[in-house]
Amino acid sequence: MSAPADGPRESVPTHPMISPHSEREARKGAQPAFAAPARPQPPPPTGPPVWDGPPPKGASPERPSVLERVRALMDRVSIRWRLTITYGLLFFVAGMLLLFVIYMLVGWSINDAWPPISLPDAPLAYQQKFQEEWAGFRHLAIDGARNALLRRSLLALAGVGILAVIIGYLVADRALKPIQQMTTTARKLSGTTLAHERIDLKGPNDELKELADTFDAMLTRLNVAFDTQRRFVANASHELRTPLTINRTVLEIALGDPEASGDLKALGRTLLEVNARNEHLIEGLLLLARSERELSVRKPVDVKDVAETAVEQLTSRAEEAGVTMTTELRSAQTEGDPVLLERCVANLVENAIKHNLPEGGRLWVRTGMVEGALVVQVANTGPHVPAYEVNSLFEPFRRLNADRVESARGAGLGLSIVRAVVRAHGGNVTAVPRDGGGLVVTVRLQSR
Repeated sequence: MSAPADGPRESVPTHPMISPHSEREARKGAQPAFAAPARPQPPPPTGPPVWDGPPPKGASPERPSVLERVRALMDRVSIRWRLTITYGLLFFVAGMLLLFVIYMLVGWSINDAWPPISLPDAPLAYQQKFQEEWAGFRHLAIDGARNALLRRSLLALAGVGILAVIIGYLVADRALKPIQQMTTTARKLSGTTLAHERIDLKGPNDELKELADTFDAMLTRLNVAFDTQRRFVANASHELRTPLTINRTVLEIALGDPEASGDLKALGRTLLEVNARNEHLIEGLLLLARSERELSVRKPVDVKDVAETAVEQLTSRAEEAGVTMTTELRSAQTEGDPVLLERCVANLVENAIKHNLPEGGRLWVRTGMVEGALVVQVANTGPHVPAYEVNSLFEPFRRLNADRVESARGAGLGLSIVRAVVRAHGGNVTAVPRDGGGLVVTVRLQSR
Protein backbone atom coordinates (compact mmCIF):
# COMPACT_ATOMS: atom_id res chain seq x y z
CA MET A 1 0.00 0.00 0.00
CA SER A 2 1.35 3.48 -0.84
CA ALA A 3 1.63 6.05 1.87
CA PRO A 4 0.15 9.50 1.42
CA ALA A 5 2.12 11.99 -0.61
CA ASP A 6 3.10 14.11 2.36
CA GLY A 7 4.56 11.28 4.38
CA PRO A 8 7.35 8.70 4.02
CA ARG A 9 6.66 5.13 2.96
CA GLU A 10 6.17 2.78 5.91
CA SER A 11 6.02 -0.99 6.11
CA VAL A 12 2.73 -2.59 7.03
CA PRO A 13 2.82 -3.80 10.67
CA THR A 14 1.87 -7.33 11.52
CA HIS A 15 -0.68 -6.26 14.16
CA PRO A 16 -3.44 -3.69 13.80
CA MET A 17 -2.57 -0.14 14.82
CA ILE A 18 -3.56 3.40 13.96
CA SER A 19 -0.95 5.65 12.32
CA PRO A 20 -0.79 9.43 12.66
CA HIS A 21 -2.05 9.71 9.07
CA SER A 22 -5.04 7.61 9.99
CA GLU A 23 -5.77 9.98 12.87
CA ARG A 24 -5.69 12.96 10.46
CA GLU A 25 -8.05 11.12 8.16
CA ALA A 26 -10.33 10.33 11.08
CA ARG A 27 -10.43 14.04 11.94
CA LYS A 28 -11.47 14.76 8.34
CA GLY A 29 -14.20 12.16 8.52
CA ALA A 30 -12.44 9.44 6.52
CA GLN A 31 -12.22 5.86 7.83
CA PRO A 32 -8.60 4.87 8.60
CA ALA A 33 -7.26 1.94 6.66
CA PHE A 34 -5.89 -0.04 9.65
CA ALA A 35 -8.33 1.14 12.36
CA ALA A 36 -9.14 -1.45 15.01
CA PRO A 37 -12.78 -2.35 15.50
CA ALA A 38 -14.45 0.05 17.90
CA ARG A 39 -15.06 -1.36 21.34
CA PRO A 40 -18.60 -1.05 22.69
CA GLN A 41 -18.84 1.80 25.18
CA PRO A 42 -20.58 1.14 28.51
CA PRO A 43 -23.89 2.92 28.98
CA PRO A 44 -23.86 6.12 31.02
CA PRO A 45 -24.61 5.73 34.74
CA THR A 46 -28.20 6.11 35.78
CA GLY A 47 -29.87 6.76 39.10
CA PRO A 48 -28.57 8.75 42.07
CA PRO A 49 -24.82 8.72 42.72
CA VAL A 50 -23.51 6.27 45.33
CA TRP A 51 -20.49 7.31 47.39
CA ASP A 52 -17.95 4.58 48.09
CA GLY A 53 -16.84 5.86 51.45
CA PRO A 54 -17.34 9.23 53.15
CA PRO A 55 -18.86 12.01 51.04
CA PRO A 56 -16.46 14.52 49.50
CA LYS A 57 -15.69 17.74 51.27
CA GLY A 58 -18.33 20.36 50.76
CA ALA A 59 -21.11 17.89 50.04
CA SER A 60 -24.27 19.08 51.79
CA PRO A 61 -26.17 16.38 53.68
CA GLU A 62 -29.63 15.52 52.48
CA ARG A 63 -32.26 17.30 54.56
CA PRO A 64 -35.03 15.05 55.88
CA SER A 65 -38.56 15.72 54.73
CA VAL A 66 -41.32 16.99 56.99
CA LEU A 67 -42.86 13.51 57.17
CA GLU A 68 -39.52 12.00 58.20
CA ARG A 69 -39.11 14.64 60.91
CA VAL A 70 -42.59 13.90 62.25
CA ARG A 71 -41.82 10.16 62.28
CA ALA A 72 -38.51 10.76 64.07
CA LEU A 73 -40.32 12.91 66.64
CA MET A 74 -43.00 10.26 67.18
CA ASP A 75 -40.33 7.60 67.70
CA ARG A 76 -39.08 9.55 70.72
CA VAL A 77 -42.54 9.79 72.28
CA SER A 78 -43.55 7.13 74.81
CA ILE A 79 -46.43 4.77 74.12
CA ARG A 80 -48.52 6.40 76.88
CA TRP A 81 -48.29 9.80 75.24
CA ARG A 82 -48.88 8.27 71.82
CA LEU A 83 -52.16 6.84 73.04
CA THR A 84 -53.03 10.14 74.73
CA ILE A 85 -52.35 12.12 71.55
CA THR A 86 -54.34 9.59 69.52
CA TYR A 87 -57.32 9.87 71.91
CA GLY A 88 -57.11 13.66 71.81
CA LEU A 89 -56.92 13.82 68.01
CA LEU A 90 -59.85 11.44 67.64
CA PHE A 91 -61.89 13.56 70.03
CA PHE A 92 -61.10 16.76 68.14
CA VAL A 93 -61.90 15.15 64.78
CA ALA A 94 -65.20 13.81 66.10
CA GLY A 95 -65.98 17.19 67.72
CA MET A 96 -65.26 19.10 64.51
CA LEU A 97 -67.40 16.69 62.52
CA LEU A 98 -70.25 17.07 65.02
CA LEU A 99 -69.83 20.85 64.97
CA PHE A 100 -70.05 20.89 61.16
CA VAL A 101 -73.23 18.81 61.22
CA ILE A 102 -74.83 21.06 63.85
CA TYR A 103 -73.67 24.10 61.88
CA MET A 104 -75.53 22.87 58.82
CA LEU A 105 -78.59 21.71 60.80
CA VAL A 106 -79.01 25.13 62.44
CA GLY A 107 -79.14 26.83 59.06
CA TRP A 108 -81.58 24.29 57.69
CA SER A 109 -83.78 24.49 60.80
CA ILE A 110 -84.00 28.29 60.72
CA ASN A 111 -84.65 28.22 57.00
CA ASP A 112 -87.49 25.68 57.43
CA ALA A 113 -89.00 27.45 60.45
CA TRP A 114 -88.82 30.95 58.96
CA PRO A 115 -92.44 32.15 58.68
CA PRO A 116 -93.65 33.25 55.24
CA ILE A 117 -95.39 36.66 55.13
CA SER A 118 -97.49 37.96 52.23
CA LEU A 119 -99.16 41.34 51.59
CA PRO A 120 -102.08 40.62 49.22
CA ASP A 121 -103.46 44.19 49.31
CA ALA A 122 -100.11 45.86 48.56
CA PRO A 123 -98.92 46.66 45.06
CA LEU A 124 -96.96 43.98 43.25
CA ALA A 125 -93.70 45.94 43.19
CA TYR A 126 -93.94 46.56 46.93
CA GLN A 127 -94.66 42.88 47.54
CA GLN A 128 -91.55 41.83 45.59
CA LYS A 129 -89.37 44.33 47.47
CA PHE A 130 -90.78 43.17 50.80
CA GLN A 131 -90.16 39.49 49.97
CA GLU A 132 -86.55 40.25 49.02
CA GLU A 133 -86.00 42.12 52.29
CA TRP A 134 -87.71 39.34 54.24
CA ALA A 135 -85.41 36.75 52.58
CA GLY A 136 -82.44 38.93 53.48
CA PHE A 137 -83.56 38.97 57.10
CA ARG A 138 -83.72 35.16 56.96
CA HIS A 139 -80.19 34.87 55.62
CA LEU A 140 -78.95 37.34 58.24
CA ALA A 141 -80.61 35.30 60.98
CA ILE A 142 -79.09 32.08 59.66
CA ASP A 143 -75.61 33.60 59.37
CA GLY A 144 -75.84 35.21 62.81
CA ALA A 145 -76.98 31.99 64.45
CA ARG A 146 -74.29 29.98 62.71
CA ASN A 147 -71.51 32.43 63.61
CA ALA A 148 -72.59 32.60 67.26
CA LEU A 149 -72.81 28.81 67.37
CA LEU A 150 -69.38 28.44 65.75
CA ARG A 151 -67.63 30.85 68.16
CA ARG A 152 -69.14 29.39 71.31
CA SER A 153 -68.76 25.81 70.09
CA LEU A 154 -65.05 26.30 69.33
CA LEU A 155 -64.46 27.67 72.83
CA ALA A 156 -66.38 24.77 74.33
CA LEU A 157 -64.50 22.32 72.10
CA ALA A 158 -61.15 23.73 73.26
CA GLY A 159 -62.08 23.44 76.93
CA VAL A 160 -63.56 19.98 76.61
CA GLY A 161 -60.58 19.00 74.42
CA ILE A 162 -58.15 19.76 77.26
CA LEU A 163 -60.31 17.67 79.55
CA ALA A 164 -60.33 14.92 76.91
CA VAL A 165 -56.51 14.91 76.78
CA ILE A 166 -56.36 14.51 80.56
CA ILE A 167 -58.94 11.74 80.48
CA GLY A 168 -57.08 10.16 77.55
CA TYR A 169 -53.87 10.10 79.59
CA LEU A 170 -55.67 8.40 82.47
CA VAL A 171 -57.29 5.91 80.09
CA ALA A 172 -53.90 5.15 78.49
CA ASP A 173 -52.39 4.65 81.94
CA ARG A 174 -55.25 2.31 82.82
CA ALA A 175 -54.83 0.40 79.55
CA LEU A 176 -51.09 0.00 80.14
CA LYS A 177 -51.46 -1.13 83.75
CA PRO A 178 -51.26 -4.86 82.85
CA ILE A 179 -48.02 -4.18 80.99
CA GLN A 180 -46.68 -2.32 84.02
CA GLN A 181 -47.59 -5.34 86.12
CA MET A 182 -45.63 -7.59 83.74
CA THR A 183 -42.63 -5.24 83.92
CA THR A 184 -42.71 -5.15 87.73
CA THR A 185 -42.89 -8.94 87.91
CA ALA A 186 -40.03 -9.33 85.43
CA ARG A 187 -37.83 -6.98 87.49
CA LYS A 188 -38.48 -8.94 90.69
CA LEU A 189 -37.70 -12.28 89.08
CA SER A 190 -34.55 -14.13 90.01
CA GLY A 191 -33.28 -17.68 90.13
CA THR A 192 -34.88 -18.27 93.54
CA THR A 193 -38.30 -16.68 92.82
CA LEU A 194 -39.02 -18.35 89.49
CA ALA A 195 -40.75 -21.21 91.26
CA HIS A 196 -43.57 -19.10 92.72
CA GLU A 197 -43.47 -15.64 91.09
CA ARG A 198 -46.05 -15.26 88.28
CA ILE A 199 -48.03 -12.44 86.72
CA ASP A 200 -51.38 -14.26 86.97
CA LEU A 201 -53.27 -11.48 85.19
CA LYS A 202 -56.99 -11.39 85.90
CA GLY A 203 -59.49 -10.23 83.31
CA PRO A 204 -61.11 -11.11 79.99
CA ASN A 205 -59.36 -13.33 77.49
CA ASP A 206 -58.01 -10.52 75.36
CA GLU A 207 -54.59 -9.85 73.84
CA LEU A 208 -53.05 -8.65 77.13
CA LYS A 209 -54.33 -11.72 78.99
CA GLU A 210 -52.85 -13.93 76.29
CA LEU A 211 -49.51 -12.10 76.53
CA ALA A 212 -49.44 -12.48 80.34
CA ASP A 213 -50.28 -16.19 80.12
CA THR A 214 -47.54 -16.67 77.53
CA PHE A 215 -45.08 -14.89 79.82
CA ASP A 216 -46.12 -17.12 82.74
CA ALA A 217 -45.57 -20.22 80.60
CA MET A 218 -42.11 -18.94 79.68
CA LEU A 219 -41.32 -18.43 83.39
CA THR A 220 -42.35 -22.02 84.06
CA ARG A 221 -39.97 -23.26 81.39
CA LEU A 222 -37.20 -21.06 82.79
CA ASN A 223 -37.84 -22.46 86.27
CA VAL A 224 -37.45 -26.00 84.93
CA ALA A 225 -34.22 -24.96 83.20
CA PHE A 226 -32.85 -23.38 86.41
CA ASP A 227 -33.74 -26.47 88.43
CA THR A 228 -31.99 -28.63 85.87
CA GLN A 229 -28.92 -26.39 86.04
CA ARG A 230 -28.84 -26.49 89.84
CA ARG A 231 -29.11 -30.26 89.88
CA PHE A 232 -26.35 -30.47 87.28
CA VAL A 233 -24.06 -28.23 89.36
CA ALA A 234 -24.70 -30.34 92.46
CA ASN A 235 -24.08 -33.60 90.61
CA ALA A 236 -20.99 -32.19 88.88
CA SER A 237 -19.66 -31.02 92.23
CA HIS A 238 -19.80 -34.58 93.57
CA GLU A 239 -18.84 -36.45 90.41
CA LEU A 240 -15.83 -34.25 89.62
CA ARG A 241 -14.46 -33.79 93.09
CA THR A 242 -14.52 -37.48 94.03
CA PRO A 243 -12.11 -38.83 91.35
CA LEU A 244 -9.75 -35.88 91.82
CA THR A 245 -9.66 -36.54 95.55
CA ILE A 246 -8.91 -40.22 94.92
CA ASN A 247 -6.16 -39.28 92.46
CA ARG A 248 -4.58 -36.92 94.97
CA THR A 249 -4.66 -39.58 97.69
CA VAL A 250 -3.06 -42.20 95.43
CA LEU A 251 -0.36 -39.78 94.31
CA GLU A 252 0.44 -38.74 97.88
CA ILE A 253 0.75 -42.40 98.92
CA ALA A 254 3.02 -43.07 95.96
CA LEU A 255 5.21 -40.09 96.80
CA GLY A 256 5.45 -41.29 100.40
CA ASP A 257 6.85 -44.70 99.35
CA PRO A 258 10.56 -44.75 100.31
CA GLU A 259 11.33 -47.34 97.65
CA ALA A 260 9.98 -45.17 94.80
CA SER A 261 12.60 -44.03 92.28
CA GLY A 262 13.47 -40.41 91.65
CA ASP A 263 11.85 -40.38 88.22
CA LEU A 264 8.66 -41.82 89.65
CA LYS A 265 8.59 -39.21 92.40
CA ALA A 266 9.19 -36.41 89.88
CA LEU A 267 6.34 -37.73 87.75
CA GLY A 268 4.12 -38.00 90.84
CA ARG A 269 4.82 -34.43 91.87
CA THR A 270 4.00 -33.22 88.36
CA LEU A 271 0.73 -35.15 88.33
CA LEU A 272 -0.06 -33.87 91.82
CA GLU A 273 0.37 -30.28 90.60
CA VAL A 274 -1.88 -30.98 87.60
CA ASN A 275 -4.44 -32.58 89.90
CA ALA A 276 -4.34 -29.57 92.25
CA ARG A 277 -4.85 -27.23 89.33
CA ASN A 278 -7.87 -29.23 88.16
CA GLU A 279 -9.29 -29.09 91.67
CA HIS A 280 -8.87 -25.32 91.74
CA LEU A 281 -10.48 -25.07 88.30
CA ILE A 282 -13.51 -27.08 89.38
CA GLU A 283 -13.82 -25.10 92.60
CA GLY A 284 -13.70 -21.89 90.58
CA LEU A 285 -16.33 -23.08 88.13
CA LEU A 286 -18.66 -24.17 90.92
CA LEU A 287 -18.12 -20.89 92.76
CA LEU A 288 -18.77 -18.97 89.55
CA ALA A 289 -22.01 -20.89 88.97
CA ARG A 290 -23.05 -20.22 92.56
CA SER A 291 -22.17 -16.53 92.33
CA GLU A 292 -24.29 -15.99 89.21
CA ARG A 293 -27.43 -17.11 91.04
CA GLU A 294 -29.53 -15.17 93.52
CA LEU A 295 -28.02 -14.86 96.97
CA SER A 296 -29.35 -17.48 99.37
CA VAL A 297 -27.64 -15.87 102.39
CA ARG A 298 -27.98 -12.22 103.36
CA LYS A 299 -26.33 -11.10 106.58
CA PRO A 300 -24.94 -7.81 107.87
CA VAL A 301 -21.30 -7.70 106.79
CA ASP A 302 -18.52 -5.26 107.57
CA VAL A 303 -16.29 -5.16 104.52
CA LYS A 304 -13.35 -4.22 106.74
CA ASP A 305 -13.53 -7.61 108.49
CA VAL A 306 -13.87 -9.39 105.14
CA ALA A 307 -10.82 -7.61 103.73
CA GLU A 308 -8.75 -8.26 106.88
CA THR A 309 -9.49 -11.98 106.66
CA ALA A 310 -8.55 -12.13 102.98
CA VAL A 311 -5.34 -10.16 103.56
CA GLU A 312 -4.29 -12.39 106.48
CA GLN A 313 -4.77 -15.51 104.36
CA LEU A 314 -2.58 -14.16 101.55
CA THR A 315 0.11 -12.30 103.53
CA SER A 316 2.52 -15.24 103.47
CA ARG A 317 1.98 -15.70 99.76
CA ALA A 318 2.74 -12.03 99.13
CA GLU A 319 5.96 -12.32 101.16
CA GLU A 320 7.04 -15.36 99.14
CA ALA A 321 6.44 -13.43 95.91
CA GLY A 322 8.34 -10.39 97.22
CA VAL A 323 5.30 -8.13 97.13
CA THR A 324 4.89 -5.43 99.78
CA MET A 325 1.26 -5.13 100.86
CA THR A 326 -0.16 -1.85 102.17
CA THR A 327 -3.68 -1.73 103.65
CA GLU A 328 -6.01 1.12 104.51
CA LEU A 329 -9.13 -0.57 105.83
CA ARG A 330 -12.06 1.42 107.15
CA SER A 331 -15.40 0.11 108.34
CA ALA A 332 -18.29 -0.06 105.84
CA GLN A 333 -21.51 -1.98 106.42
CA THR A 334 -23.49 -3.88 103.79
CA GLU A 335 -25.72 -6.94 103.48
CA GLY A 336 -24.78 -10.08 101.61
CA ASP A 337 -23.06 -13.42 101.70
CA PRO A 338 -19.88 -13.10 103.83
CA VAL A 339 -18.26 -16.15 102.21
CA LEU A 340 -18.76 -14.82 98.69
CA LEU A 341 -17.59 -11.32 99.62
CA GLU A 342 -14.48 -12.76 101.25
CA ARG A 343 -13.80 -14.83 98.14
CA CYS A 344 -14.27 -11.68 96.02
CA VAL A 345 -11.67 -9.67 97.96
CA ALA A 346 -9.32 -12.66 98.17
CA ASN A 347 -9.48 -13.11 94.39
CA LEU A 348 -8.60 -9.45 93.86
CA VAL A 349 -5.63 -9.65 96.24
CA GLU A 350 -4.48 -12.99 94.83
CA ASN A 351 -4.72 -11.66 91.27
CA ALA A 352 -2.70 -8.59 92.28
CA ILE A 353 0.02 -10.83 93.79
CA LYS A 354 0.23 -13.13 90.77
CA HIS A 355 0.44 -10.37 88.18
CA ASN A 356 3.03 -8.19 89.88
CA LEU A 357 6.67 -7.31 89.39
CA PRO A 358 9.17 -10.14 89.96
CA GLU A 359 11.10 -7.93 92.39
CA GLY A 360 10.02 -4.97 94.47
CA GLY A 361 6.34 -5.34 93.72
CA ARG A 362 3.75 -3.42 95.71
CA LEU A 363 0.05 -3.90 96.43
CA TRP A 364 -2.54 -1.61 98.01
CA VAL A 365 -5.88 -2.65 99.55
CA ARG A 366 -8.38 0.00 100.64
CA THR A 367 -11.97 -0.16 101.93
CA GLY A 368 -14.42 2.49 103.11
CA MET A 369 -17.33 4.72 102.14
CA VAL A 370 -17.06 7.10 99.18
CA GLU A 371 -20.01 9.35 98.29
CA GLY A 372 -22.49 7.10 100.04
CA ALA A 373 -21.27 3.88 98.38
CA LEU A 374 -19.21 1.06 99.84
CA VAL A 375 -15.89 0.82 97.99
CA VAL A 376 -13.21 -1.86 97.91
CA GLN A 377 -10.14 -0.96 95.85
CA VAL A 378 -7.11 -3.13 95.08
CA ALA A 379 -4.17 -1.71 93.11
CA ASN A 380 -0.84 -3.27 92.24
CA THR A 381 2.33 -2.68 90.34
CA GLY A 382 3.09 -4.94 87.42
CA PRO A 383 3.34 -5.10 83.64
CA HIS A 384 1.60 -2.57 81.46
CA VAL A 385 -2.05 -3.45 80.78
CA PRO A 386 -3.49 -1.99 77.54
CA ALA A 387 -6.77 -0.17 78.07
CA TYR A 388 -8.50 -2.22 75.37
CA GLU A 389 -7.62 -5.45 77.21
CA VAL A 390 -9.10 -4.45 80.59
CA ASN A 391 -12.75 -5.35 79.97
CA SER A 392 -11.86 -8.74 78.51
CA LEU A 393 -10.04 -9.71 81.72
CA PHE A 394 -13.43 -10.16 83.44
CA GLU A 395 -14.47 -12.87 80.98
CA PRO A 396 -14.00 -16.52 82.03
CA PHE A 397 -10.70 -18.15 80.99
CA ARG A 398 -9.32 -14.83 79.73
CA ARG A 399 -5.78 -13.81 80.54
CA LEU A 400 -3.65 -10.86 79.54
CA ASN A 401 -2.30 -11.19 75.98
CA ALA A 402 -4.61 -14.23 75.53
CA ASP A 403 -2.06 -16.52 77.16
CA ARG A 404 -3.72 -19.92 77.44
CA VAL A 405 -0.58 -22.03 77.29
CA GLU A 406 1.20 -20.77 80.38
CA SER A 407 -1.56 -21.52 82.86
CA ALA A 408 0.52 -21.96 85.99
CA ARG A 409 -0.73 -18.64 87.33
CA GLY A 410 -4.35 -19.74 87.45
CA ALA A 411 -7.39 -20.89 85.53
CA GLY A 412 -8.49 -17.43 84.40
CA LEU A 413 -11.59 -17.34 86.60
CA GLY A 414 -10.53 -14.95 89.37
CA LEU A 415 -11.93 -11.69 87.98
CA SER A 416 -14.93 -13.50 86.48
CA ILE A 417 -15.88 -14.70 89.97
CA VAL A 418 -15.35 -11.16 91.30
CA ARG A 419 -17.74 -9.71 88.75
CA ALA A 420 -20.35 -12.43 89.38
CA VAL A 421 -20.22 -11.90 93.16
CA VAL A 422 -20.45 -8.12 92.82
CA ARG A 423 -23.42 -8.34 90.46
CA ALA A 424 -25.18 -10.78 92.79
CA HIS A 425 -24.86 -8.14 95.53
CA GLY A 426 -26.27 -5.40 93.30
CA GLY A 427 -22.97 -3.58 92.77
CA ASN A 428 -20.50 -2.98 89.97
CA VAL A 429 -16.79 -3.47 89.41
CA THR A 430 -14.47 -1.44 87.20
CA ALA A 431 -10.79 -1.68 86.33
CA VAL A 432 -8.39 0.84 84.85
CA PRO A 433 -4.68 0.57 83.97
CA ARG A 434 -2.42 2.03 86.61
CA ASP A 435 0.13 4.66 85.66
CA GLY A 436 3.49 2.93 85.51
CA GLY A 437 2.03 -0.55 85.09
CA GLY A 438 -0.43 -2.73 86.90
CA LEU A 439 -4.14 -2.46 87.46
CA VAL A 440 -6.56 -0.61 89.73
CA VAL A 441 -9.77 -2.56 90.41
CA THR A 442 -12.64 -0.80 92.22
CA VAL A 443 -15.70 -2.57 93.62
CA ARG A 444 -18.76 -0.51 94.58
CA LEU A 445 -21.56 -2.05 96.66
CA GLN A 446 -24.73 -0.76 98.21
CA SER A 447 -24.34 0.32 101.79
CA ARG A 448 -26.54 -1.07 104.51
